[in-house]
This record gives sequence, structure tokens and C-alpha cells, in this order.
Amino acid sequence: MPRSEEENERIRAAQQMAILAAARTVFARRGLAATIDEVAAAAGVSHGLAYRYFASKAELFRALAEEALTAGTGAPDPADGTRTPGERVSYVLRALVANRRDHPETFQLLSHVLADPSVPADLMALAERRGREFRSRLRELITAGQASGEVADDDPDQLVTVIAACLDGLGRLTQPRRGLGDAAFPSAEIVLRMVMKPGWAAGVGGAERNRQGSGR
Repeated sequence: MPRSEEENERIRAAQQMAILAAARTVFARRGLAATIDEVAAAAGVSHGLAYRYFASKAELFRALAEEALTAGTGAPDPADGTRTPGERVSYVLRALVANRRDHPETFQLLSHVLADPSVPADLMALAERRGREFRSRLRELITAGQASGEVADDDPDQLVTVIAACLDGLGRLTQPRRGLGDAAFPSAEIVLRMVMKPGWAAGVGGAERNRQGSGR
């Protein structure tokens, strides 16, 4: 019995997802030096099938890079009114560190976007804009935390730079050739101790407990 159009669509979607997943791994490891043949082999499909979904290597890399830039550079901002500014900083930093531990290929791919001179100019501009937006949001969180007395009183731009450098380093250290396993991946508490005032890095909800414990 011939397959229905619905079944054909399901198969096409599954094939495309397999190609994207394989390409994410291959491009994360090799950058634009990777080939469609490598992607097809990793996905377990033919060279021709890979080209059926993506007309070129550049098109496939762009799809992955735009996906990473949309989903991978920031963290949820819990601006729901239930957390203090310092708790929001703690929440966001924990999420940022966890993202780099749980989704290393996203950040390896972003490293290639920023480091490869052959990346298209518009894609590089998008990456740089997203980076500026991220730093701006992070600075706002930090200055609010400083005003509430929860975040260290260092220059906020310097704190943003330190955090960004740590996150960038964690993204690079998760590359397969670096051999950084889960056991060696640092805890978010280490980053928080650089940013929060003593006693305020206990995590989401920790600030309220600290205030109660100190009588504030």
C-alpha cells in the first residue's frame, strides 16, 4: 500500500531533523571546514538526500548558526516580581552555566561563527548584535543587584566582562578535543562567588533565607 502524504511528511521531517542533528555535531567540531559528505555520513543518509534538504553547506551552517544565536546566547530572565534582583542574577547565571554544560555543541558552533573569517558578514553582525544585547541585559541585572546590596560593588562593566569571559571559556572547554567531562565541569557556585556578596550566592530563594537569618 502506498504511503499517505502524512506519512511521507513525517519521514521527511525525521530525515531533516537527523541531518540537522548530525550537522550540529560535525560543524561544532570542524566549523566551516566540515563537508556535506561528513554530515551525510554522520546522519546515516546519502550525499544526495542531504542536498535535497539543504542546497549547500553554507545554507546548512547558516540554519544552525541562526538557531544557536536565537536560542543559545542568553538565559531566561525571571522578571516575575517574586525574586529579588540578586536572586534574578543567581537564577540567570546558573542557567547560563547549565546551558554550556548541557548543550556544548551550541556554544562550540557559536565559537566558530565568531572566529572564522569566512563566516558571512551578516551572520557575524547578527552574532555581534546578540552579544551586545546579552551584555546589556546582564549589566542591568547586575546594577539592580548592586542597588539592592546583593551583588558585589565592583564596576558593573568589569563584572559583565568577567562573567562573559568565564562563559566563553566554559563553551570552549567543552569542545571534544579538550576532554572536559561532566566531573570536571565547574559548578555555577564558583562563578556566583565572584559576583555575589558573601552570603548571597545560596541560589534562587537564598537571598530571602539570608535576610531572615540575619534579621534584615
